[in-house]
Amino acid sequence: MKPEGGKDMFSNVDELKSFLSGKAEIDGDGIKIIDETAFRAAARELAENSVLNENQEVRDAVRWVIVEGGQELGIIISSIHDLYMAAGREEYDGLSVPAINIRGMTFDVSLAIFNSCEKMNNKAVIFEIAKSEMGYTKQPPAEYTPSVMAAAIASGYKGPLFIQGDHFQFKLKGFKENREKEIEGIRNLIKEAIEGGYYNIDIDSSTLVDLSKSTLDEQQKDNYEMAAEMTNFIREIQPEGINISVGGEIGEVGEKNSTPEELEAYMLGYQKVLGDNLAGLSKVSVQTGTSHGGVPLPDGSIADVAVDFDTLAKLSEDAKKKWNMGGAVQHGASTLPDEMFHKFVETKTVEIHLATGFQNIILDSENFPADLKDKMYKWMDENLASERKEGMTAEQFYYKGRKKAWGAFKPEAWGLPEETRAKLRAELEEKFEFLFDQLGAKDTAALIGEKIKLVRTKWTRPASI
Repeated sequence: MKPEGGKDMFSNVDELKSFLSGKAEIDGDGIKIIDETAFRAAARELAENSVLNENQEVRDAVRWVIVEGGQELGIIISSIHDLYMAAGREEYDGLSVPAINIRGMTFDVSLAIFNSCEKMNNKAVIFEIAKSEMGYTKQPPAEYTPSVMAAAIASGYKGPLFIQGDHFQFKLKGFKENREKEIEGIRNLIKEAIEGGYYNIDIDSSTLVDLSKSTLDEQQKDNYEMAAEMTNFIREIQPEGINISVGGEIGEVGEKNSTPEELEAYMLGYQKVLGDNLAGLSKVSVQTGTSHGGVPLPDGSIADVAVDFDTLAKLSEDAKKKWNMGGAVQHGASTLPDEMFHKFVETKTVEIHLATGFQNIILDSENFPADLKDKMYKWMDENLASERKEGMTAEQFYYKGRKKAWGAFKPEAWGLPEETRAKLRAELEEKFEFLFDQLGAKDTAALIGEKIKLVRTKWTRPASI
């Protein structure tokens, strides 16, 4: 298989070993780097094979080489838990950590992020992907982590690598129909994620909140019970020496705004169920007026949003001072006006989730091939027609649904010419650097070095290699 504009894939594991000759060698259950410069230069070709190679044995072997090779270079897959606990103790201020969902062109978007981090002396950034995104972008943890790691290798980065499972979400319908089956599905996802290097996991059981109940405790009961049960499970299987950062959520994004009273009901119940001597949540996601991806108007533009910063500040303060967390998390922020972002630092929001705005930069760029975009939209017409609601304009339909085309066109996206990809990375870097500046994500290397202990874990060496 040879993607358009791409390189020939390794036919077998022996070809991979030959490719590594002079760059790195297999050393027991690890990788020994022979020539760091050459190995870093080979990162994209390795990444392309880790995603597109049709041979499962080769894909598994390449992924192992990338992750173990990256860690050998000092890029250590890490949890951000200790940093957030320090935020709760007010040991630092002025930083809201950006958490960036990457749906397509994962290597290149990650490379743009690392390039921006280098310019800003920043190591406080999270690479994340939601449960739903894993499906429609066809990026399971075993693929996503090596793609990000390969970009870190290519960029010259060293330090902690924070990868996060976002919105590990319970489905209300499934929970009502077969509670145990729904729980088991989330458990299996958590296990797969941790094995894939996701040492930061957001449990989203906010979908189970029942506002028809008469008391806040009853409304939040299923939410806090499931969050506590999943936290227990994470603590049982997390790697030795690492406290995985676990996030909770009290209000579904896009629904009614959260309140301090809801947070109190959720946390009282959560702590009661969690049990003794276990690390709990490091953060909690709240709803303050945003929605995922923004709200597209008939002409395709995005509606203005009124973020309730006063409520966000209060919830973040309570999360820190009452419940020993790092603070509140803001979802759905990437499409907000530029002038809003400095306010998240002012409200001491611990983490900001950003996704659609970067996708928009890529897909709406004059540098993104028009013919590929047309193919993606035609695919939507054929495969997502049922999602086009009555009265929805073409602009609204394509805007809302185009995120789901990434999986179908993954080979084409990876195969774009380097010149095209470089131009798109430059556009992304400009935006990343602006946001890092606004969120205080600059000159963080010393802080991260002080608060995050690097604990190297091992990926199991595949039998094929």
